[in-house]
Amino acid sequence: LQLAQLAERAGVASLPIVAGQTPVEIAQRAMETGRREGYDIVILDTAGRLSIDEALMEEVRQVRAVTSPAETLLVVDAMTGQDAVNTAKAFNEAVGVTGVVMTRMDGDARGGAALSMRAMTGAPIKLTGSGEKLDALEEFHPERVAGRILGLGDIAGLVEKAADTLDHEESERIAQKMLRGKFDLDDYAAQIRQINKMGSISGILGMLPGMGKLKDALGDKELDTSIFKRHQAIISSMTKAERATPAIIKASRKKRIAAGSGSTVQDVNKLLKQFDDMSTMMKRINKLGMKGLMRQGMSALMPKGAMPPGGKPPGGPFR
Repeated sequence: LQLAQLAERAGVASLPIVAGQTPVEIAQRAMETGRREGYDIVILDTAGRLSIDEALMEEVRQVRAVTSPAETLLVVDAMTGQDAVNTAKAFNEAVGVTGVVMTRMDGDARGGAALSMRAMTGAPIKLTGSGEKLDALEEFHPERVAGRILGLGDIAGLVEKAADTLDHEESERIAQKMLRGKFDLDDYAAQIRQINKMGSISGILGMLPGMGKLKDALGDKELDTSIFKRHQAIISSMTKAERATPAIIKASRKKRIAAGSGSTVQDVNKLLKQFDDMSTMMKRINKLGMKGLMRQGMSALMPKGAMPPGGKPPGGPFR
């Protein structure tokens, strides 16, 4: 049933279920159906096990014997470390493995098991999974995984992920509005939707150089992104005029927006304050221009009298 649901999501055919058939009978029927209906590829998925037993191995041997697969891919969980390596060794000795698929590569293990897996089986790592959805299955790039293990990040992977998921025309439109100081709450909501498309925030962190320690501190936990959902709900409760011109949102409007979004007036105030700070910074960037920003540095974007990060007084480097 799981495979039938997965096949439907992927847009491919799956073998109809016949109650009571053994794994070997199912495999034989799959191959016969594939030949009869002219399929190029048939994927057989054997049952997963947390521990290795002889009955499972015999079942896999029989399926292999009646189907003679071109590829035998072992799917292992990168988070289980040495257990995954032991599983790979047992399967390789029993049936031979031509490739490995490592799942949960977005976890804090960072793929160290991949090195052991390759040495143990002699089979290449072909694919990695970094989430629950279909688009989280990716080709394996050794140098990128090595970079993650060493805490160097995977900028190339992040750029590819962005290229695949983000709406470039929308991003360009919003960027131009930000540079002109015309950014509004509709644009902010659009940016949140773009971030959500990127998937797991902790997975994205693992691709950024220098963010390994923060990701390690999170462990298996995901970053709290509930503020994005709250902001989306608040913005959705505003009128078109309010989203375009947040300055008109006074006390009575704030109460209505809070009630409509299931939040508090304080939450609405926080959103408006953050948006106002963002707008102020965008206007300063627009006023300074790129040359002015490069000459004066980040201190030029700080409010007057404010101390930038590092505690140095505002102004140029020689002031």
